[in-house]
Amino acid sequence: MSLFKDKTLMITGGTGSFGNAVLNRFLTTDIGEIRIFSRDEKKQDDMRHEYQVKYPAYYEKIKFYIGDVRSLESCRSAMHGVDYIFHAAALKQVPSCEFFPMEAVRTNVIGTDNVLTAAIEEGVECVICLSTDKAAYPINAMGTSKAMEEKVAVAKSRYSGKTKICCTRYGNVMCSRGSVIPLWIDQIRAGNPVTITDGTMTRFIMSLDEAVDLVLFAFEHGENGDILVQKAPACTIQTQAEAVCELFGGDKATIRTIGIRHGEKMYETLLTNEECAHAVDMGDFYRVPADKRGLNYDKYFTQGETGRNVLTEFNSNNTRLLTLEETKAKIASLAYIQEELAKDGK
Repeated sequence: MSLFKDKTLMITGGTGSFGNAVLNRFLTTDIGEIRIFSRDEKKQDDMRHEYQVKYPAYYEKIKFYIGDVRSLESCRSAMHGVDYIFHAAALKQVPSCEFFPMEAVRTNVIGTDNVLTAAIEEGVECVICLSTDKAAYPINAMGTSKAMEEKVAVAKSRYSGKTKICCTRYGNVMCSRGSVIPLWIDQIRAGNPVTITDGTMTRFIMSLDEAVDLVLFAFEHGENGDILVQKAPACTIQTQAEAVCELFGGDKATIRTIGIRHGEKMYETLLTNEECAHAVDMGDFYRVPADKRGLNYDKYFTQGETGRNVLTEFNSNNTRLLTLEETKAKIASLAYIQEELAKDGK
């Protein structure tokens, strides 16, 4: 018997890479229903046909709801009978959010507020909000909007009643929709140069399965208002591009630097110095508990806190950097990569 036995799980933005990974992980278990909530009917129809073929004995557990997290009424109408929510709906592309920041606000901030408001009203047991390393020390519109998503979630947790609200913060998910590795594969197959922004740039890397693992860890071990962070390895963009070239027969000499795009950082941070003051080291994860102090500031003129943890900022420059062979092995282990290699007869 699992925690999800006979339960109804709703995934916002469920037609994306994360939603597909969750379906592949849970559809054949004893879960009662997986509810896909998104605004693109074409993607929902494609997903419906795919899972009818892939899991004919289980696909009826999937229920599709057309809606938009930007609409509170839309969220409310899809949430009746839901036990748990994985909130993955978001605008994630850094350059597009730079050009249309209010769209990022409407989806990532207001959308999160709508999902949590409806969940609290409905008495949903647990909501896990997916965030990103770009929310720590944000310099771009996407990161700033996801930082506000985290703030909204923590604030809501203070009066959420029976609804537990947690956030997960993670780095680049390899081969997720819109990520760079599929682009590089296409460039290699077309005989074009492999383009990178800056070879010395570092990024945390993880698989979709690891992203699901982090959400499940938060679901099982997180407390209301927590932010959970996985201790992920990192690599340079140059190393990652060379690994893809070696796997798909690309010429590493053709790797071409095109420069940093709008709003990009040279390295990312998963745990800030400020969060280190009260973060809890849980082995493979960090837990950042919510600050439960109230708004009565008077006592802080006479009472303070002198203790501080010895943890330091966790970023993609000071974590373990993978070698070329380690990066290649990690990329090669992905189901998407194995499928693409099979297309090439490798």
